[in-house]
Amino acid sequence: MSKVIKIKKGKDLKLAGKASLEVQSIQSKTYAVKPQEYPFVWPKLNVKVGDEVKAGTSLFYDKAFDKVQFCAPVSGEVVEINRGERRVIKEIVILADEKIKYEKFDTKSFKTFSKEQIIEALLAAGLWPTITQRPFGTLANYNETPKAIFVAGFDSAPLAADYAFVLHDQKEHLQAGISAITKLTQGKVHLNLHQSQRTDACFDLEGIQKNIFNGNHPSGLLGVQINHIDPINKGDIVWTLHATDLAKIGRFFLTGEYRAEKKFALAGSQVNQPQYFHAIEGIALNELLGERLKKGETRLIEGNVLTGKQIKKESYLSSSTNEITAIPEGKEYEFLGWLFPSYARPTLSKSMPNYWLERKEYQVNTNTHGEERAFVVSGEYEKVLPMDIMPVQLLKSILANDIEAMENLGILEILPEDLALCEFVCSSKIEVQKIVNQGIELMLQEG
Repeated sequence: MSKVIKIKKGKDLKLAGKASLEVQSIQSKTYAVKPQEYPFVWPKLNVKVGDEVKAGTSLFYDKAFDKVQFCAPVSGEVVEINRGERRVIKEIVILADEKIKYEKFDTKSFKTFSKEQIIEALLAAGLWPTITQRPFGTLANYNETPKAIFVAGFDSAPLAADYAFVLHDQKEHLQAGISAITKLTQGKVHLNLHQSQRTDACFDLEGIQKNIFNGNHPSGLLGVQINHIDPINKGDIVWTLHATDLAKIGRFFLTGEYRAEKKFALAGSQVNQPQYFHAIEGIALNELLGERLKKGETRLIEGNVLTGKQIKKESYLSSSTNEITAIPEGKEYEFLGWLFPSYARPTLSKSMPNYWLERKEYQVNTNTHGEERAFVVSGEYEKVLPMDIMPVQLLKSILANDIEAMENLGILEILPEDLALCEFVCSSKIEVQKIVNQGIELMLQEG
């Protein structure tokens, strides 16, 4: 029986540039895998420039967990291995074949596989990195057994990809993915859906606990969902993944091939025709963007405007990304902008006219409208954070490097994205997500 959960706190940011429900297939000459998109992974190369690879060939593995392989999304020749400071591997670039060749994996009888066989197959095919472990958002430790697995079936972030549209023809793959991951835990596997999804393919899936959420952002974040379903206590381990990755896992077990295809949204007010694209992970963004961006200085974001990472037009699409957002840079000076209401933008402040005259959608830029100020208790965070934690006290305990207080105040339950809306509403302009990340890094250093 489905469990219905109402999220009363939060805020939906209605931004201009939502992707229309149209899909265009696109490809490029080169593709790349970016080790830096995986936090807390230390890559060790399995290939060198000039090597020929197939889709599913291991490019590198994690030094800490050497069974975790990261595989090529296409077949072709490794033409570049780009490094940054201290020779950190930034990109492994592949010149793609005209027709993709795949590594073959024996998964015909996957429904009879044991837990160990499922894990070994996911590790070998490069699909294990789709599973994240909480606390701390690291790669799942294949030597552990989680108390539960949570699958995000929707995304409530601004301009986020519509999972119901992206996965409408993936029911068979999703069901196969469920058959596989249910063997990884003795606890429940939760599929978290939105109230509006009662008619889509995800709602008809079997063998999984469905939880129906109703409410504003951040209702689509796994941290919020876990907090309302089965909170993480000290000593607990849970694994998480997104429904798009669940479909990828199911497709692998049904075909025996690592197919890194995906649909993703190109959205934002700086896009001429926001829409969805069907491509292979790692596609060159130059090929994707072309003339699709409007004139003017543009901020390209891999992900959404709250939690995404700024990227360059010359970059490549990350495997974990379901959305590319483009908005104007906010470099124009606003005369007495701190004193007078300026252009219409989302707000939770009742002193701003936009609060009372809320529009259907807003065209925003990157202007922060002020600098960092004194970090005071204002009650703003609690209005938008539907979790049973005290965010201001938690952040101050992180700044004080007080590990015991951090644990008691909820560091085990959150990732930076869970407090992104707090950062948006913060009148002190505190870099909330950066502080949370510092706390997580400290916890991992201290073991």
